[in-house]
Amino acid sequence: MGVMAKDANRNGKAPTQRMLRVGEMIRRTLSEVLQRGDVHDDELAAMSITVGEVRMTPDLRIATAFVLPLGGQHKQEALAALRRNKHEIRHLVVKGGTMKFAPELRFEIDGTFDQMDATRALLSSDHVRQDLDD
Repeated sequence: MGVMAKDANRNGKAPTQRMLRVGEMIRRTLSEVLQRGDVHDDELAAMSITVGEVRMTPDLRIATAFVLPLGGQHKQEALAALRRNKHEIRHLVVKGGTMKFAPELRFEIDGTFDQMDATRALLSSDHVRQDLDD
């Protein structure tokens, strides 16, 4: 339940199994498209981008992909390149999957790694370690 609560959609409901299944299918296909360098953009082809998660709207019309360039550098450049090529990427994702229609693709920076680093830093701080050792 914890993961579903975290991924609740805008109206406060947990994602359905169908939303999760379609999101994962798009995530895998999008990762493959980016890994192979199928998009005709030299800047995007030069980047290694991780697709951490894809969240679908309840009607499956919009897919928001949470991405992060390798090493976490040049985030805004990667985001701009993905957004600039979203129509070609959308076509490639549908072509590589088993979907009847193509959802609109939106791209956001995946903040999960930043959150993990902040939590790790907090847990290793002297003040918190002192509390944990007591």
